[in-house]
Amino acid sequence: MYQVIARKYRPQTFQQVVNQEHVKQTLINAITQKRIGHGYIFSGPRGTGKTTLARILAKSLNCEKGPTPEPCLECSSCQEITTGSSLDLTEIDAASNRRIDDIRELRENVRYRPVRDRYKVFIIDEAHQITSDAFNALLKTLEEPPEWVVFILCTTEPQQFPATIVSRCQTFPFRTVEVEQVVKHLHWLCQEEKITAENDALVAIALAGDGSIRDSLSTLDQAIASFGNQLKTQPVRDLLGAIPSEILDAITNALTESKPEKMLEVVDQLHREGRHLQNFCGQLVTYFRNLLVMKISGNDTRLVPSGDGDREKLSSHLDHFNQEDLTRYLAISLDLYRDLQHALHPRFRLEVGLLKLVHVGHLTSIEKILTQWNNPPTGMPADATEPPSSVAEHENSSADTSKENATTEHLPSVSIENRHDPNPESTALPTESLETPTDNLHATTDFTLNELQDSLVKIFKDEGDNFTADGLERAEFDYSSNGHLEIRPLRDDIATLQINLKAIEVKARAIGRRNMNVALGAVTDATEMTTTSSANLGAGTATDRSSNQSPSENIQPETEIEKRALSDPEVATFRNTLDGQVRDVRNLRSYS
Repeated sequence: MYQVIARKYRPQTFQQVVNQEHVKQTLINAITQKRIGHGYIFSGPRGTGKTTLARILAKSLNCEKGPTPEPCLECSSCQEITTGSSLDLTEIDAASNRRIDDIRELRENVRYRPVRDRYKVFIIDEAHQITSDAFNALLKTLEEPPEWVVFILCTTEPQQFPATIVSRCQTFPFRTVEVEQVVKHLHWLCQEEKITAENDALVAIALAGDGSIRDSLSTLDQAIASFGNQLKTQPVRDLLGAIPSEILDAITNALTESKPEKMLEVVDQLHREGRHLQNFCGQLVTYFRNLLVMKISGNDTRLVPSGDGDREKLSSHLDHFNQEDLTRYLAISLDLYRDLQHALHPRFRLEVGLLKLVHVGHLTSIEKILTQWNNPPTGMPADATEPPSSVAEHENSSADTSKENATTEHLPSVSIENRHDPNPESTALPTESLETPTDNLHATTDFTLNELQDSLVKIFKDEGDNFTADGLERAEFDYSSNGHLEIRPLRDDIATLQINLKAIEVKARAIGRRNMNVALGAVTDATEMTTTSSANLGAGTATDRSSNQSPSENIQPETEIEKRALSDPEVATFRNTLDGQVRDVRNLRSYS
């Protein structure tokens, strides 16, 4: 009868056990020094060698040449323990023998000496399944057993043990096995079984085992049954349900090219192939995690367990992403994996999640926005970032006049057509020119609101800022009576345009070649909202005010509270950094 690889090649000595060096060395030293305990707890993940080491310990204690750390495997005691027929080795499955009556029966067996060997060894597997009453019945026996008894409790959940049990035993935590060690062991097994296997195929099997030797060997048995003596990478990956490289390429292209339709095609392919969508999402999380780790630690980092082919594939995708993008992708994928556990329509939820991955790539960090505010783009006309010298002198000489009148006087003679008004003459710019030498001002050109809006949209799209471009394209452009170019966005776009207001004004003035002030007006779908902010790069400052408030009406400190607030260093720093002005000061204590 066929015997599976996991049983056929089960370790019989301490040296044959993969990993767990800290456990093996301690047990070897205890046997050598004759310091054998009466109770041990072997805890750790499944398939890491807990029961195997317990049997090897029993052999070492009862071998005819022992106690010895190297059992002979030839004496009757060793052979009976290997076949499970030894009378002095009792293995109990606590999952089915967990009641107090079972423990009472065990206590009765403890009283009798071994039939032949030195020690009577009790191996209790899945010991955390024992009930509280049964544990209490075992306490006294476990604390003071006869000198010929050794208890070995194996468990995957040591936290469920009562503290009174743990304090009476020596605890050995087993660890998961690293992928490299699992792959090395699989190579040895394939040589023993005369199997030809590609390295990446064995890596895929080891990753499927998730640090468990037994799980990896079971998967290897399955692969041999499927493909015979030739194990190739792609068929093995398909057998394990791994994401095909074509799907990963499609996801990468959809993200780099900002094509959401490709994401929908990926979901459709997964659905047609009958793949488990949450399992796919889990592998997608691993993909983004590996990319992020390689981006941070380098292509050759050992923190990414993968074969040479997979590592080369990951390296080819690294250039398409930065660290911030990968961090966002990983966070969204983790949330998506959690949501798919309880989603009523997993396909729809996956589609929304993957589309969110595409759109999140358009986000701009706050650091970049602040940098753009403080350092306007270079290569623009001089009058796009600062006023002509004659205008600046005119402003200095007329400091006692109102800023609203000064703004009107500074605008050149130009006509702008209102995009939404059938009568363009009603929105034309003032025709009164400045009383300054014309050679100090740039020549002006008739520029319609339509042309200005289309040019701004194109500029922002070329820069990759699709959110701002879309907001400008949906907005209404108008020229207000107080000397401002007013942009009225949709409610959903007002926050984006407010953040980029300075950049919009810089580009608008560069296009129109004039000293232009830009303000955000009432949103088109919520007329009750008033102007939120404005910018005046011509004077080198930005001013926050409502649509019915002129620059000269900025708050003046009248009360003691206002003086204290405006003189605060942090408030001053905030105003200088954002080029803003305070519109109102409120005493929050009066609201309590």
